[in-house]
Amino acid sequence: MSERIESFRDLKVYKSAFELQQKVFELTKSFPREELYSLTDQIRRASRSVGANLSEAWHKRRYAAHFTSKLTDSDGEQAETQHWLDTAYECDYISKEEHAKLLQECKKIGAMLGKMMREPEKWCGRFGK
Repeated sequence: MSERIESFRDLKVYKSAFELQQKVFELTKSFPREELYSLTDQIRRASRSVGANLSEAWHKRRYAAHFTSKLTDSDGEQAETQHWLDTAYECDYISKEEHAKLLQECKKIGAMLGKMMREPEKWCGRFGK
């Protein structure tokens, strides 16, 4: 952590999560209309929740347990995003290449969240405004 982090927006994992949600949004624009209120909605919600829960975690870092709990929620949402990507692939809505690339991004985000959860003390106690 060499650069100063003043906001959740400065976190590499948050930037990756936000980028993932935007890719999912663009990709789902081509999903069939009948999926609008099912698969399209679910995958968009899950991918957006990764960063949303991470931003909440950042503001709950006064207590390591609260911080870790919200990070766990964020990690759960990235895992749910993987499930919906698998579903989209099996329904032939996305290509094998798109599926593989997005899964890799999810796994990268999951690894970063995992590291933060294993070492919450490195993140907690920094309350600058």
